[in-house]
Amino acid sequence: MNIKALSVFFISFCQYAFAQIIPLPEHPRPDFERTDWINLNGKWGFEFDSLNTGEKENWHKAGSKFSKTITVPFPWGSPLSGVKDEADIAWYQRDITVPSSFNKKRTFLTIGASDWLTTVWLDGTLLGTHQGGYTPFSFELTDFVKYDTPQKLVIKVDDKRRDFTLYGKQGYGNARGIWQTVYLEARGKTFIETVHFSPDIDQNQVKVETTFDEVLKVDQEISFEIKTPRGLLQNKILAKKGSLKTESYIAIPNARFWTLDDPFLYDVKVKTATDEVKTYFGMRKISVTNLPGTDIPYIALNNKPIYLQLTLDQSYHPEGYYTFPTDEFMKNEIQLCKNIGLNGLRTHIKVDIPRKLYWADKLGLLVMADLPNFWGEPDTDAQKESETTLREMIKRDYNHPAIFSWIVFNETWGLKTKVKNETTGKEENKYLSKTQNWVASMYYFAKALDLTRLVEDNSICCGAGHTETDINSWHEYLAGYEWEAHMKKIDEGTYTGSTFHFEKGFSQGTQPMINSECGNVWGYEGSTGDVDWSYDYHRMMNTFREHPKMAGWLYTEHHDVINEWNGYWRFDRTPKHTGLGEIVEGMTDKDFHSEIYISTGQDITKTVKAGETMSIPLFISAMTDTKIEGFQLSYEVSFFDRTGKIKVLENGSLPIDYQPWMQKRLEPLKITAPNLGGLGTVKLLLKNKNGDVLHHNFYSFIVNSNETEVGTQVISLEPKDFSNAVWSTKQWEVLDGLKVNGAGKGYLEYKIPVKNIKKTKDAYILCEVSSKPMLDKDADKATYKNQDFMLGARVSPHLNPNAYPMTDNAKNPSTLTVYLNAKKVKTTVLADDPADHRGILSWHAQPQNKKLREAGTYGELIKIPVSSADLKAAEKIGFLNLKLEATAGLAIYGMNFGRYPVGINLVLKN
Repeated sequence: MNIKALSVFFISFCQYAFAQIIPLPEHPRPDFERTDWINLNGKWGFEFDSLNTGEKENWHKAGSKFSKTITVPFPWGSPLSGVKDEADIAWYQRDITVPSSFNKKRTFLTIGASDWLTTVWLDGTLLGTHQGGYTPFSFELTDFVKYDTPQKLVIKVDDKRRDFTLYGKQGYGNARGIWQTVYLEARGKTFIETVHFSPDIDQNQVKVETTFDEVLKVDQEISFEIKTPRGLLQNKILAKKGSLKTESYIAIPNARFWTLDDPFLYDVKVKTATDEVKTYFGMRKISVTNLPGTDIPYIALNNKPIYLQLTLDQSYHPEGYYTFPTDEFMKNEIQLCKNIGLNGLRTHIKVDIPRKLYWADKLGLLVMADLPNFWGEPDTDAQKESETTLREMIKRDYNHPAIFSWIVFNETWGLKTKVKNETTGKEENKYLSKTQNWVASMYYFAKALDLTRLVEDNSICCGAGHTETDINSWHEYLAGYEWEAHMKKIDEGTYTGSTFHFEKGFSQGTQPMINSECGNVWGYEGSTGDVDWSYDYHRMMNTFREHPKMAGWLYTEHHDVINEWNGYWRFDRTPKHTGLGEIVEGMTDKDFHSEIYISTGQDITKTVKAGETMSIPLFISAMTDTKIEGFQLSYEVSFFDRTGKIKVLENGSLPIDYQPWMQKRLEPLKITAPNLGGLGTVKLLLKNKNGDVLHHNFYSFIVNSNETEVGTQVISLEPKDFSNAVWSTKQWEVLDGLKVNGAGKGYLEYKIPVKNIKKTKDAYILCEVSSKPMLDKDADKATYKNQDFMLGARVSPHLNPNAYPMTDNAKNPSTLTVYLNAKKVKTTVLADDPADHRGILSWHAQPQNKKLREAGTYGELIKIPVSSADLKAAEKIGFLNLKLEATAGLAIYGMNFGRYPVGINLVLKN
């Protein structure tokens, strides 16, 4: 290897090693970056100060030794920090060396975020104190720096709970102490404090507002170098002596817009005589316009309505809590949303990390940004804290094109005051009119800070309403069968001048109306615990698309957290499986978020009589201006009968007079059920003239009949008809025996009656079985009490009576051994005890009583051949003895529960 190659290798190796030693080595602010900076993440000395005696004992002075080591920037108490949560106050220390290359500039220490009261010393000299937990702050070191010489940096953080601080939902994982990147930075003598870009796509220009750290003592030239698709665009302006802020307009000819499909970013260098900052902006516009052909207001991106399909993002990591372990992980958070067709997320009750927002900018995903909430009352301290943080988060995140709205409050948390009821004498929590007026003032405050985005006063729920707002939002968690009635109520109550969803003295204007939290998690009595979300989600999406007055929705949530298990992904971001592709080939979760959608309404499964003709409702929802030629609905009706036979009953294609943005009810699809018992699936595909599938959906029907094909006889038992059952842990039934469970090691035994059997060519037993773990809810002494979920109470995901964990990568294998007349005939491994959309029968069997009983659960279809000799032997004693023995639990499903319309079926074919 030559010297040059060796040098390149050595530099690359050092960079790689550096990246491994220092967590999150990337610059934390791609939207505001200087060239000269030093990342201080990594190992720091650490000490808890439970008695708050550190300052008296001079811990900030040179020579103090701390006994622990923490990995910055992970909050203390998080696994990635390396220290447990043992106190409310803690100290950090490390040596820093400021290079001599900084000596012609001013040196600053910047902390991306630290919760809550942070004090910093250098070599024992106090640099300053900062209050707040979410936004960056800096202290100047210039006068105390000894260049190229190690110096002692000491930081104290006081994170005692205070009712007025913006705590949010930190019970899911506290943001204790430093939780974003710490770094040194060299800035100019008079430096740039902020550069804010306000794009104007209608005028092909961008407004630029530049602020300085102090009033200019002399005139300063500011140059802007903007990298465009056509080359470098340069512009210069003169900032006058005595000014603190400048404002200018730069023409952007032939602007390339920032869109979800083409999220183009204009990279910018901003230079003065002494300072330089790299940043970026996107040429995009957020506004409100009507859905074409209607008077329904929609949020618009670049003057075009966009149907919002968002998810609530709690933005937690199981080991880093508020802090993600790598930049790649943050990128993947955004990509996961894109992969399933979502167009945005709402960062919930947290000011998110700038690099995660950068990836939303870079990949093209919209963001609703929440101001975190306090949990006390709206007193002077709480109001001040909220106002300060709102100002700072908008200041920090102004240039992110992905952010389209600011949400000031959520569900009126922290906005109620204890007052005495004059009649009863008891204290009550009231949302006072003076607080409502303050909330309205916060809306106007946000608008004054940022006119380029929408502002929401309060993302409402639980009886509270809006004051002044750009978005008429509402939260609702319902069982899947409740959505149609609720949406009719929403439609009727939403109109200009209505007070529906608004507080007294306020009313609706022409704001877009959206759902800003939805799902089934809180829609059932006492919440659901971990449960299949896909079936109710299907019902909900079908309903939403038939009500275009609602301009979008937001599903709770992106990923599971400590005690909410309704995420698209697990807490560790491993997938959950809906099973849609096994119902309709090619269908994925993304079909629920298609711009062009065929809905069959809320009720996606129906019980019908043999031979009955069904009218399946059809509604086309097109949320796009895409032109489509040869638009058609292709359908296929398949049927699974009691014998396990699958056949296609019917197929066809219907042309549709398609128009962009169309929202139209079509003529119902007429389908005749067969004269056989079983489960039918109507597969619906929207296609263009080339046969490309634009969207998949389906509708299910159950034929309750014991009829079979000519020449076939089925002798059937239900799961509860067992003759004997022995289990080491527990045995019990679901919904009066539609399903029978046995936990531990044991068996179920059935005596299938066999009398006067005609000569048969083929005989076999069909049954649907799965493994069966012992869930916490099923323990004999299981108790489930209300928990303070919002503050992160730790509860088992399957302790809730409604729970049954949704199918994921974790398995529960159980070896099944099958005996016929005491003879072993089959051994197999049951891989799992799944619960997802494939469990259509067990979902449809649920009573509509706000409770779930193993909804969506299903098993594998087991076929057990029966020989002529076995049948003859069975005839002699009057029954065929079937024994199902399992090593790790067994569940057996009846013909109206699970995935397959079979019980314990003995099938005889003549």
